[in-house]
Amino acid sequence: MGMAKSGKKVIAAAKTVAGKVPAPSPNPMTNLILADIALRAGSVLLRRGVEKGLVGTSLGTKKAGRIIKGRTMIQTMVGTALARVAISSVPGAIVVGGGLVAKSLYDRNRARKAEAVGTAAIEEQAERGEKE
Repeated sequence: MGMAKSGKKVIAAAKTVAGKVPAPSPNPMTNLILADIALRAGSVLLRRGVEKGLVGTSLGTKKAGRIIKGRTMIQTMVGTALARVAISSVPGAIVVGGGLVAKSLYDRNRARKAEAVGTAAIEEQAERGEKE
């Protein structure tokens, strides 16, 4: 028996078992709401972990936590809007991705000044996060 056949058997068995597990509620709308809440909560936790990991590699996890906490409502709304544009369509993903690449290249071209400006902004945001 090949690896592909045994993998297919495991998947088929998992689907059979998953089909027998009862839903949390007999009402399908309640189950949909529960799934939505679980997915949103999971994505928030995952997002925070990824953000802390990316920011924390160069600044430390404590400071990264303060920086994330110190985000303004405008920063949150802009990030959310850009993510929705990027997710909603291929052209949106190209525009948002292209903008991020252009900004990264621009920052690399002006490395010293960009680092100084970015460091000042990070310090300000960390202070806001410390106060909250």
